Amino acid sequence: MRNRRTFAVRSLDPLALIAMMVTATSAVSAQEPAQRVLTIGGSLTEIVYALGEEDRLVGRDQTSQYPAEAGSLPDVGYMRALSPEGVLSIDPDLIIALEGAGPHEAMEVIEAASVPIVTVPERYDAKGVVAKIEAVGAALGVPDKALELAERVRGELEASATIVSSAEDPATVLFILSLEGGRIMASGTGTAADGMIVLAGGENAIGDFAGYKQLTDEAIIDAAPDVILLMDRGGATHDPAVNDIAAHPALSATPAAQSGRIIRMDGSYLLGFGPRTAKAMTELSRALYPPSDAVAQ
Repeated sequence: MRNRRTFAVRSLDPLALIAMMVTATSAVSAQEPAQRVLTIGGSLTEIVYALGEEDRLVGRDQTSQYPAEAGSLPDVGYMRALSPEGVLSIDPDLIIALEGAGPHEAMEVIEAASVPIVTVPERYDAKGVVAKIEAVGAALGVPDKALELAERVRGELEASATIVSSAEDPATVLFILSLEGGRIMASGTGTAADGMIVLAGGENAIGDFAGYKQLTDEAIIDAAPDVILLMDRGGATHDPAVNDIAAHPALSATPAAQSGRIIRMDGSYLLGFGPRTAKAMTELSRALYPPSDAVAQ
């Protein structure tokens, strides 16, 4: 019989989320607080550090690259391609994972090993950031710390929202995830990229599908984005260069390429939806609407 408890929180309502998380965490920590914590999801690791509870971390996944100190923790692999052996080898007494961690078969093996898991929903908006902080705080048994951090981050998000441009004609933004082999993988709706574009006062140039898909040249030309947005992976070989974009037959025909409006931002910073989200949305908004184009608030 399995004696491990898995707590999968699916509610997207922040208050319901926290209530459920507190109940789940109470069951986990009824005997003693977890001291060997594994985080799976970059924003969760960042939140643990922001809460000042990093001494309890014994591992992280590949997406956990901020702050830099997290890099010294054992890496259990990519969050969607986890190995049970890798996860269990660091002997965690609590796993806090973003929803979508897997694969499912790996999580079943980890579940059978009697390690408590708290699954935190991902939501790409300001309320989701705050709820995530409160959920991690509840899982760690430090709700007071989480409340303080959540209030600070909420205030930063509200302040950022007041300075985000509200142009009458929002800039249309094409987020390119990959340009390998000349094939463009771009963001539709319901993604972290889509959520950040909206927070920054822009409009996703691709709104007719959800998730990430390859686009045809015709679709790119029809979208006619004002801005092209990409992740900056620190010069990785698969990072599209400006020359690659200018040479692409469809991208080169877009207003974004013709005007040179190509924005790069660190991936975890731009798409993490963690404590730095307010700064990221402000930075992206200022890039979308330079001072000469911004609408007075």
